[in-house]
Amino acid sequence: MSLGLFITGTDTEVGKTVVTAALAAALAKRGLRVGVMKPAESGCPSLEGRLMPQDALFLKAMSGCTAPLELINPYAFVPPLTPALAAEMAGVAIEIDHIRACYRQLAATHDIVLVEGAGGLLAPLTAELSMHDLATALDLPLLVVARNILGVINHTALTVTVARQTVPVVGIVLNNNHPTDQQAEQTNAESLRRWGRAPLLGQFPYIPSLERDQLSSLGEAIDIDGLLSSLRG
Repeated sequence: MSLGLFITGTDTEVGKTVVTAALAAALAKRGLRVGVMKPAESGCPSLEGRLMPQDALFLKAMSGCTAPLELINPYAFVPPLTPALAAEMAGVAIEIDHIRACYRQLAATHDIVLVEGAGGLLAPLTAELSMHDLATALDLPLLVVARNILGVINHTALTVTVARQTVPVVGIVLNNNHPTDQQAEQTNAESLRRWGRAPLLGQFPYIPSLERDQLSSLGEAIDIDGLLSSLRG
C-alpha cells in the first residue's frame, strides 16, 4: 500500500517546495518510487499558451516522477494569489474530488506520494475550504515546514494545534531560507524540540541554490527512517 504525506508550512515562502523536493530526492535515492503533487499552484508563467507551474515542475524533476503534469498539478493559475482567489478570477471551480482522484492515480503507481500545499495550513483553497480541509479529505498526515525566524515557536505550535483537530502531525522541519546569525534563530531548533508540539525531524541549512544531487543529500537532514516508521504506523 502506498504511503502519503501532506507538506504544509507555517506561512507562505517558508521553503515547503525545497523541503518537499529534498525529501523526494532522498527517498528516490533509497530506491522508492516517489510521486509528487502540488494540487493548486498560483503565479504560473505562460509558455506557448500553456501555464508552467514552476513548483510542480521542480518537484517532478527532483523526484524523478514520470507521471503526467496534469496529475501532479491539477490546477494552475496566473495571478500570484491564494488558489481560491486565483481560481475565482479564472472562472474555475476547484474540486476536491478531482484532486483526490489525481492523488489516487499517483498512489496506485508509487511507493509514496508527497503532496505540497499552498501557503499555510488555513490558506483558502476554495471559498469554503482550506489546505487543512484538503489534507483531511486526502486523509494524509502532515509534515510542517517552519521558517527559522523569531516567532517560529508560536507559528509552529498554532499550525500543529489546528492540524491535529483532524489529522496527525508526524513532525516539523526547521528551514533556514536565509543566513542565520541572530540569537533567537540559533536557539529555535532546541526551542521547537521543547515546545513545538510535534517531533523536530530535521533542520535545513541555508543554501542559495540547489541541484538534485545536493537536494538528495540535504534530504538526509530529515530523520527519514523515523518519518517512514511514523507513516507506516
